[in-house]
Amino acid sequence: MADNVLYYGDNLDILRRYISDESVDLVYLDPPFKSEQNYNVLFAEQNGSRAAAQIKAFGDTWRWDQTAARSYQEVVEGGPEHVSLVMQGLRKFLQESDMMAYVSMMAPRLLELRRVLKASGSVFLHCDPTASHYLKLIMDAVFQPGNFRNEIIWGYRTGGVSKRTFAKKHDTILFYSKTKDYRFQRQYYKSWQMKRYNYSAKYPEYFDEEKKMWYHKAVCRDVWEDINPIGTSAKERLSYPTQKPEALLERIIRGSSNEGDVVLDPFCGCGTAVVVAERLKRRWIGIDITHLAVALMKHRLRDTFGAKAKYKVVGEPVSLPDARALAEMDRYQFQWWALGLVGARPAEGKKGADRGIDGRLFFHDEADNKKAKTKQVVLSVKSGKVGVKDVRDLCGVVEREKAEMGVLISMEEPTGPMRREAASAGLYKSPWREKGYPRLQVRTVEELLKGKEIECPPLGQVNVTFKRAPKGTENPGTTVTQAHLFEKSKK
Repeated sequence: MADNVLYYGDNLDILRRYISDESVDLVYLDPPFKSEQNYNVLFAEQNGSRAAAQIKAFGDTWRWDQTAARSYQEVVEGGPEHVSLVMQGLRKFLQESDMMAYVSMMAPRLLELRRVLKASGSVFLHCDPTASHYLKLIMDAVFQPGNFRNEIIWGYRTGGVSKRTFAKKHDTILFYSKTKDYRFQRQYYKSWQMKRYNYSAKYPEYFDEEKKMWYHKAVCRDVWEDINPIGTSAKERLSYPTQKPEALLERIIRGSSNEGDVVLDPFCGCGTAVVVAERLKRRWIGIDITHLAVALMKHRLRDTFGAKAKYKVVGEPVSLPDARALAEMDRYQFQWWALGLVGARPAEGKKGADRGIDGRLFFHDEADNKKAKTKQVVLSVKSGKVGVKDVRDLCGVVEREKAEMGVLISMEEPTGPMRREAASAGLYKSPWREKGYPRLQVRTVEELLKGKEIECPPLGQVNVTFKRAPKGTENPGTTVTQAHLFEKSKK
């Protein structure tokens, strides 16, 4: 059985370099395009010469520039004739607009996704009405109109309503197969009846928890209104901008794949498709272009499945030279990756306005978990030169935040005075260890890559973000699982 893999990088490059022809059974993708929103998208620099080394995350950045123009030219000149003709027609209508940049970036990726699909495979393209009609033209060109299966409408009731339009409360999911010989299993949902019946112990599965309402099993059609979006208090909520409910992915994966099949999500984000595929015993491939998302997926897999989730990560720095290259390329990507080494996630707040805190870890080390106080470790990441002032600044942050501990992660080797300054901060006394833990610690990237850990009470005992793995499956080498919800980072 092939390995499950998380890839860090541009999905077009990953598809071309690593994913072989006809090796995937099911593709789900949710490529974002929505003005005035923050999303994990492909390219963020607007200087007209964007390269893979300049990729950022979470910005509404689709613009017509040299990169988009090259992508358009590649498809028109080298793609299949019908795809080329559709792209030329769209160019005449959309001209050099943001939408034209978007479809120009999507077209070569959709061609690659068709290549990697097996003959029996299917693809589900999730989009909002802003771009769905343009994407459908591209999908028709890539997969052929005869392989169009459904335009699924996922309707929901959330948020406010407009005084000038009907409330915009649905997403579109375009379902295409590669050939006419595709895999599909009919799916069902619970259709509740507004009647009350006497509870029957013979048929408990047909009643709600209060044993009053009755429902029957109905066949899923192409309008899905029985799956709710993720509410503010939902257990699976991560506050990730494009997060979709697990029930939605479960219906898609169950309907178009079998156990052991390979599921691919090239815009993986917080990893819902990956997690559901793992739960349903499918093999999977996840791709994302930010270390932030890759780190989040790793945590989610570990917190949900413990050591049972077997996978490898490709594309992350594995050596000090790799880490230096990442820091030079993008200090925020480096920061997110470094925090991932110790299991922390970024602190809330805009870039450049972190008030000395790049990440946090939360823990509980009191005997009575019901009354246990939530305690924290604050982290600061430095990719450049460091000195005693950085340790003193961190000490001030620990005091200001009333944190129990602070950790400085440094690319460079700390000086003797830095080590002494950290030692002078004393110890945090914890019930977990009689001698306590150093209140301030300095860890280099090289030390973390070699496996050195932060000295602190066991993390991940309670209050995890995701549903815990079954007892006994936790990885004993894991030292960090924390409850702080990921919040979207902004420029």
